[in-house]
Amino acid sequence: MKAIVLTEFGGPEVLRVQEIPVPECGPGDILIRIHAAGVNRADLLERQGLYPPPDPRPEFQIPGLECAGVVVQVGQRVTRFREGDRVMALVSGGAYAEYVACPQDNAWLIPEELSDIEAAGIPEAFLTAYDALFDKAQLTMGQRVLIHAGAGGVGSAAIQLAHRAGLHVVTTVGSSKKVPRVLEFGAERAINYRERDFVEDVRAWSHGAGVDAVLDFIGQDYLSRNLASLKTGGVLVIIGTLSGGDASINLREVLSRRLNIRGTVLRSRPDYDKMHLIQEFQERTMAFFATGQLRAVIDKTFPLEQAGLAHQYMVTNQNVGKIILTVS
Repeated sequence: MKAIVLTEFGGPEVLRVQEIPVPECGPGDILIRIHAAGVNRADLLERQGLYPPPDPRPEFQIPGLECAGVVVQVGQRVTRFREGDRVMALVSGGAYAEYVACPQDNAWLIPEELSDIEAAGIPEAFLTAYDALFDKAQLTMGQRVLIHAGAGGVGSAAIQLAHRAGLHVVTTVGSSKKVPRVLEFGAERAINYRERDFVEDVRAWSHGAGVDAVLDFIGQDYLSRNLASLKTGGVLVIIGTLSGGDASINLREVLSRRLNIRGTVLRSRPDYDKMHLIQEFQERTMAFFATGQLRAVIDKTFPLEQAGLAHQYMVTNQNVGKIILTVS
């Protein structure tokens, strides 16, 4: 099969197609013929050697954490799928390829109303957003949340999920062109962080109270300002560390204001943990994708062979929503 195999780390130019064997399908696995795969910021880190796959390490290091396609083989213990089923899947790696094998519990059926490209933009982005909002931050109707990078894949998913749950959403974006788009997703206010201090805007928007939670992808550069944006007892959920992972913190502020700091990542979780998250997500949200009330926002598609160009495009921060690789 064709796959993007990392034999060295570096810039987008290291993403080259190779011919390797089709992965084996274990007793509890399904083998998926991939039609589309989502591109995530984590893929950029992996390409640079900064986000290795979890143990046991695969024979071939292939990026890609989410995909959509057709089941072409099922393991002996598989009961939920049969050959020919259209599925989307959350994988620990391997989605930049023509085929991937994954545990049956990490995949679910694609609603008839969705294309493979739309479905490929759901697993990693929406599960990350769902977990951050409702498990880590434990937000409920009427509360306020600051979602950074609202025009990105996870950000656009988080705004939609939060809006549907009756939350009040303020978000940050990097250009004025993105402001009307994130308002369409359900944000009540969008702050261009290149022009304004989001802490001041958040305080004004929340009438001085601060927000109940912050979903952050930036890390180091935003830590103190994120804490300043929280109300007493608020929760900072760290999803990424794009500006770096080392940061100092005023512990007295955390103590006196009873603040909570939590982290979340999907890739390194055990399969049973992912299974529970996927089941809850399906039960509470998948029906809304079929009716169009939730959607994966697709910005641009690239063929698998142009994965390097897809990464270059993501680095420029031009996208609103997901970047998708298509596999012919």
